[in-house]
Amino acid sequence: MQLHAIVSGRVQGIGYRHFVVNAAYECGLTGYVRNLHSGDVEVLAEGHEDDLRSLIGALWRGPEFARVEQVRVNWGAATDDYSRFRVTY
Repeated sequence: MQLHAIVSGRVQGIGYRHFVVNAAYECGLTGYVRNLHSGDVEVLAEGHEDDLRSLIGALWRGPEFARVEQVRVNWGAATDDYSRFRVTY
């Protein structure tokens, strides 16, 4: 499955992307995370549904100084275009 999420709140400049990479790695997911010009963070992850749902919980928690206000989620079919999870720009 594929998860596409937009995370809103205080999520840039506080290590949020690094936090997401670590969480995705622990869940065995592939894909990417990146900052958006809007101040939000975009996450695209592929893997098993249970692992993706675990990642959603991590997206809501975030690192210590994050203040997550919203996580908008869309589900889709995996593309298998990714071999690892990384920060992209």
